[in-house]
Amino acid sequence: MGRCPQDEVKKLPRALIGALLAIAGVDPATFAQLQTEVPAVVPGAKPVHVDRIKIHGAALEGNLEGDAADRDVLVFLPPSYGKDESRRYPVIYALHGFSIGAEQWSHEIHVPQTIEGAFVRGAHEMIVVLPDSKTAQNGSMYSSSVTTGDFETFIAHDVVAYIDSHYRTIAERASRGLVGHSMGGYGATRIAMKHPDVFGSVYIMSPCCLSVREPGKDSAEIEKAVAAMKAPSDSSTLPFYSRAQLASAAAWSPNPNKPPMYFDLPTRDGVAQPDVLAKWAANAPLAFLDQYVRNLREYRAIALDVGDQDGLRADTGKLHEKLDSYSIRNTFEVYPGTHTSAVADRFQNHVMPFFSTHLCERAGCR
Repeated sequence: MGRCPQDEVKKLPRALIGALLAIAGVDPATFAQLQTEVPAVVPGAKPVHVDRIKIHGAALEGNLEGDAADRDVLVFLPPSYGKDESRRYPVIYALHGFSIGAEQWSHEIHVPQTIEGAFVRGAHEMIVVLPDSKTAQNGSMYSSSVTTGDFETFIAHDVVAYIDSHYRTIAERASRGLVGHSMGGYGATRIAMKHPDVFGSVYIMSPCCLSVREPGKDSAEIEKAVAAMKAPSDSSTLPFYSRAQLASAAAWSPNPNKPPMYFDLPTRDGVAQPDVLAKWAANAPLAFLDQYVRNLREYRAIALDVGDQDGLRADTGKLHEKLDSYSIRNTFEVYPGTHTSAVADRFQNHVMPFFSTHLCERAGCR
């Protein structure tokens, strides 16, 4: 779902690691390597300007978890932005994974260096936006929930509207791209299906959480931990994948009548709860894609990629196969690497060129 700190993993018994990985729907092989390879600096690259701003999310107001409605956002402006004041630009919206925020995501994909490298290698100039969607449970799942707030609408409406009103963008769907990695890949998948009126091209990197899931073997231990919590922040002491379970519950099975956590777990006293599991299944893209076939056909381009050593490879392949089964145009690449090892290289040498090819650089382009 995102980047997992190695020191936390090493503290866990091997059996518990496997169980928690299963809860999150991730294969243990995903964590064979957690280092991100840094592409070499490309000679002659011109500097990109970085704006660190806050965007108010009307869609996040009043969330029960107490997550901030004013969110940090990083905006990367291309080298010519400050020189040609009449020029407007396409925009890429890039979504981070679980357990990290926009700032940490920027380090994983090594921006602005990789953006600058892509431009000097021939990618057309674009604005790149990294919104922060980290919550008290370490991740919003880019879903709509009274517990965390409606992060789906925050991305698709609040962030896009702010960027269009404050920067010189080409404010049309054909000039907007959406990309995400891991939990962000899930978010890109989910949001793309539901908002083809907003985005024109989408790139899905190692998406998590695509399949319907069953409770993990250690659900009883998680129940016990949650019962002792006095506030959402108490989950910070739990292992990585226990927190991932809680983030999923906050996003997909909210319960406004169950303070202080305001969610239902998929088990009670160790017994699976069919009504909660049904809610989780309703948020699995491989289960609900069939409802959005017409929307997906609206996209100018869809790309998917995943590492050959990534535990999410199988489900990413299933997503590709399902798109193919409906004759929805898409490309799919399995590259050498783990869940995170090549993400910076992919961003510079694959994601940026993809959007350079498929985003419109003038108004009225179809």
